[in-house]
Amino acid sequence: MSERDDTHDDDPHDDDTPDDDMPDDDNGLIIHGRVLTADPAQPWAEAVVIRGAHLEFVGSLAEARQCAGDAREIDAEHGIVLPGFVDAHAHLLNTGASLRRAQLREAKSLDDIDASLRSWASAHPSAPRVLGIGWLFSAVPAGEPTCQMLDAIVDDRPVYLDANDLHSVWVNTAALAELGITDDTPDPVGGRIVRDATGAATGLLLENAGYHLAWPVMNVADDAEHDRQLQAALHAYRCAGTTSAVDMGLERSGLAALMRAEQRGELAFTVVGHWLIARTGRPAGELAQVAHAAALAARQGSSRVRIAGIKLIVDGTIDGCTAGMLAPYANGEPGELIWDRAALEPVVLAADEAGLQIAMHAIGDLAVRTAIDVLEVAAQRRAARGDTTERRHRIEHLEYVDEADVARLAPLGITASMQPVHCDPAIMANWVAMLGDERAARGFAWPEYLAHGTTLALGTDTPTAPYEPLPNMFIAATRKSPGDPTLTPHRPDFALPLADAIGHATRDAAWASHLEGERGMLRAGLAADLVILDRDPLADGPNSLLQARVLRTIIGGRTVHLSSTTAS
Repeated sequence: MSERDDTHDDDPHDDDTPDDDMPDDDNGLIIHGRVLTADPAQPWAEAVVIRGAHLEFVGSLAEARQCAGDAREIDAEHGIVLPGFVDAHAHLLNTGASLRRAQLREAKSLDDIDASLRSWASAHPSAPRVLGIGWLFSAVPAGEPTCQMLDAIVDDRPVYLDANDLHSVWVNTAALAELGITDDTPDPVGGRIVRDATGAATGLLLENAGYHLAWPVMNVADDAEHDRQLQAALHAYRCAGTTSAVDMGLERSGLAALMRAEQRGELAFTVVGHWLIARTGRPAGELAQVAHAAALAARQGSSRVRIAGIKLIVDGTIDGCTAGMLAPYANGEPGELIWDRAALEPVVLAADEAGLQIAMHAIGDLAVRTAIDVLEVAAQRRAARGDTTERRHRIEHLEYVDEADVARLAPLGITASMQPVHCDPAIMANWVAMLGDERAARGFAWPEYLAHGTTLALGTDTPTAPYEPLPNMFIAATRKSPGDPTLTPHRPDFALPLADAIGHATRDAAWASHLEGERGMLRAGLAADLVILDRDPLADGPNSLLQARVLRTIIGGRTVHLSSTTAS
């Protein structure tokens, strides 16, 4: 890329104020080279013209020069220009917090976990707790984490470790004591304190046991720390080429941090939030949460941050055998719902009637069927009252779905919000083992949804998975592991053409959140959100995504990340 300087965007705690090397809003800016627009009406272009915060022209270089006159030009050279990625499913504050904790995603064994935790604990001697994220059941002996395993690593302070999927928390004995969890502590609604054959708590907290008991203690932070977490996440996104995101589980501290950043002029990023509704077992309280979300949505609609609707975690995960399944897991575990039909339906109907967009985490086939069933009732009631507003309700994850239910999404206007990174072969061994080969063979069946006309929105679910969009697109286009491409891909016939995958992660991700009139494509009139890569994976093949670097990220016409990295 020409017009390059040596600016580096590598302070993880810097603010989101754009760099000084900005497009000149008065004279315009021409960016030219190979341009993938994600616009079905004009998939490819030679150049774009940026005027202020928007794209003024997309088309040929000659016409761009006529349009922009004497404008500064940036040549993508051997790279490619893409729309900025829209992460359709993310957790911003958690992502920022995770970047400041022991990283366990690459740990293959208990010894690896041991080394990482000792290193982090040594580097943070004054931290009151040892915090980590990303461990896999397959890295733990027999897939059964215990507090004694962690006691042998750290015994002088509490240890709290979020699992790779953020649906389980593994703690040591000191943490159990800090939480006041004894062998007699009852399980919370929608969660489980795992116990051994004698009834003793093992140190593994599943679903709401982790969310309601551990998270309020392990995630305690003041406003200043929340601000640092948000900026760490936004910095990471800028460098990776993501220009907007859907926060799929927004709550008070996250919204407050976003608002502080916007008020300070430090939020060159668009966030659509879904307010998390907690399963408490108290119907009146659950409906009150929906009413609160509706009030927030009515008053929170700035140019950068808005509340679109609610998020419901209907079930757990396949790895933890907590996803709701129509038939038991291979190990005999039954699987269960966090929100059963009787509890879920009144909440969904109240949210739909309030005009909220509903997003439901549903991974197992029983959970997905239950989610579709209640959305079908909502659609029927909406029709009966003459409400023709397009809600664009969505189901998140859909990892294993009964084939009969796949065809039900499109007629109800339900978006399939899925994350390619969750079918990285490097993390699927336990997932396949728990389902069994026959069911696992239909996992993450993206083409099935597309064949029925369902909108597919792709995201990352960071921090349950890496936030970077390029390796996510590699998995989408190959079903291979970006960390170890020699691993056998899971159902390579389910892979997507790379250009299509990018469209699902930009155009369709924006559409799923009613942002199609603002961003998601490179089209005249839309926001000038785009990235320039140092190479062209559309020409060189998906493998080049593993070496590609983001040279420049532009959000709203302003450069927010600039790198001197060049193609090798």
